[in-house]
Amino acid sequence: MKHWETVKIGSFLKERTERYKPEEANKLGYKRLDKIDFSGNIHISDGKETRTDMILVKNGDLVISGINVEKGAVAVYKGEDDILATIHYSSYEFDQSKINIDYFKWFLKSKAFQNVIKTQVRGGIKTELKPQKFLPLQIELPDIETQQEIENKIHNFIQQFDRIETINASNYDLVNQLRQSILQEAVQGKLVPQDPNDEPASELIKKIKAEKEKLIKEGKIRKEEALPPIKENEIPYELPKGWEWVRLTNIGEINPRNYAEDDIDTSFIPMPLISDKYSVLPKYEIRKWSEIKKGFTHFQEGDVAVAKITPCFENSKACVMRNLINGIGAGTTELHVFRGTSTFILPEYVYIYFKSPKFIEDGKRKMTGTAGQQSWIKNIKTNAYFKK
Repeated sequence: MKHWETVKIGSFLKERTERYKPEEANKLGYKRLDKIDFSGNIHISDGKETRTDMILVKNGDLVISGINVEKGAVAVYKGEDDILATIHYSSYEFDQSKINIDYFKWFLKSKAFQNVIKTQVRGGIKTELKPQKFLPLQIELPDIETQQEIENKIHNFIQQFDRIETINASNYDLVNQLRQSILQEAVQGKLVPQDPNDEPASELIKKIKAEKEKLIKEGKIRKEEALPPIKENEIPYELPKGWEWVRLTNIGEINPRNYAEDDIDTSFIPMPLISDKYSVLPKYEIRKWSEIKKGFTHFQEGDVAVAKITPCFENSKACVMRNLINGIGAGTTELHVFRGTSTFILPEYVYIYFKSPKFIEDGKRKMTGTAGQQSWIKNIKTNAYFKK
């Protein structure tokens, strides 16, 4: 039959009372307990000099942090050699006939123990739990058999929880792999049926180039250096019939500039406001154009941005600029921005291309150090291909 009773912690714990002044502690040469983390792991260092009083900890002692015990800073020391700890810790021998120490460690991290502190200790959980405050605390304690039974159930639950976490992590990896596979198949034209009656992409590219030439003649965009035709050995994978490879700078601009009145409100986007998740619009801060027009990367409604630094690029930070204040903005200089020069170009498709595994894989190889940054800038401008 299960039996619970109210007992003082001091009825089954006995404080180890050995203390050493700094001079004596330094002469002993013992290793030192640096900390107990919130997972109950003891961290020990070689005996370094101390200027404070120290306590002794022996093999098998229960050691608690008087400051963070309820957060999990509690452990049983299992080292062969004696060690020292500061007086912010306390160590105890325990009566195994009365207490299952693993059960008690769980109890010390429970809300039940927090309530004990709140009701029995002046100052509550903010008060450091030294032995004179800790040992007199009264708690509800079951018999030793029930303690073991409870501890076994907790242990089994933790094991099940760990297995579920492992499965979830595995599922997350599988979902991420599936997402990447879908993105790659999308840019390779494998997700949609191909209609042989559709106008070939080569004709579409001619229209896009004609629109760009018109904008150049009107002085609305800069004329850029002519790029060489794409060579066979530059093509990373086969496309469906009717699709074409084209350099990004032949169908748009890289890192264009905006021109607007200084006093209008605009969108400011630092890198932390750009997500690495798929199809998430960037958040923004509202700034006057005069504050951000210099020293930042410019963009406007419908532009597509991709990170140009590590690890943001590897983490697939990219976005389509939508819902910008007054249609324009500026932000981190750690972005490359693509602006299509034709209504035939869908920004969301360019975004998919920037998120595709092959694009990221190719970029990762070129992004090492300052030289790699420059190489990647060149890569975006001259060696990135896009299909329509």
